[in-house]
Amino acid sequence: MTEQHKGTHWLVGFAALIIIIAGLKAASQIVVPFMLSVFIAIICTPLMTTLRQRKIPTSLSILLVVLLILVGVGSLALLVGATLDDFSSQLPNYKIRFAEETSNIIQMLNGLGLHISSDLVEGYVDPSALMQMMANALRSIGSVLTNLILVAMIVIFILFEAVELPKKLTLALTDASHSMGKFEAFMSSVNRYLVIKTLVSMLTGVLITTWLWVLGVDFPILWGVCAFLLNFVPNIGSIIAAVPAVLLAFVQLGSLSAGLTAAGFVFVNLIVGNVIEPRYMGRGLGLSTLVVFLSLLLWGWVFGPVGMLLSIPLTIIVKLALEANPKTHWVAILLDSHAGESKR
Repeated sequence: MTEQHKGTHWLVGFAALIIIIAGLKAASQIVVPFMLSVFIAIICTPLMTTLRQRKIPTSLSILLVVLLILVGVGSLALLVGATLDDFSSQLPNYKIRFAEETSNIIQMLNGLGLHISSDLVEGYVDPSALMQMMANALRSIGSVLTNLILVAMIVIFILFEAVELPKKLTLALTDASHSMGKFEAFMSSVNRYLVIKTLVSMLTGVLITTWLWVLGVDFPILWGVCAFLLNFVPNIGSIIAAVPAVLLAFVQLGSLSAGLTAAGFVFVNLIVGNVIEPRYMGRGLGLSTLVVFLSLLLWGWVFGPVGMLLSIPLTIIVKLALEANPKTHWVAILLDSHAGESKR
């Protein structure tokens, strides 16, 4: 292939990518519930496999898994929805308390010789706006979960299809054994990543909820859910989850509790992110910080807050697919945070 043909090939590929992204954005109301269903189905596959290994019929196994999803997600959605209403009603009081706490700190700093204007600080820092933004993001995710019946139906069909898919691929592909081996290895990697990441994120959410409850911070379950969801976003997710909780602790309980809240987030994320997760996940699925940030921007623009939460799992799956193909393995190396490990 000549250099001119190579340039045309890349240009056409880039144009096709732009068209696909624009199409996904236009169809986001349909695509987002479908993506959530796919991720839920992948996470639930090991449980369904375990039930089938115990001689439970496929239909009954899928029914039990879907009932578990409906009860768990439905209960969480109702709990978070009720908490969000209470939280929104308390925002005016939090704004007043923030002004009082800020005034006390400014007076202390002025007494030390640092002259700071309280009006300037209040003009640039508005914790209620940040907390409201987090609440709106959770509401947008909750609006997707209101289509719980639709998501459950899609999960049912995906799980039924997953049972028959290996047989269909064996019949459809010419080099069945080689292609099935690559497909099973790819799906095993995706399944392992999503299951471990979900369990680790749940542990993070439970620990954060417990710590905030011990400190007496309002709405600990709400901030635990935020920590659970944002744990899917490496590097910056824990920071985003910590900011509103620390601000609330400062507004409600003062500087000491805010410092303890921040310390709790740092400790949990250090232990979970640097000790527990690498032990079970391995370090081969990391993404560079630049790729993480660009993924958040891209998928957040296409699908909104739900897209930001799904951005890293989506990018990880793309990376695994690129690694499986020798022609695109170099792209996976560029996405990786440990290029030296990817080459091994």
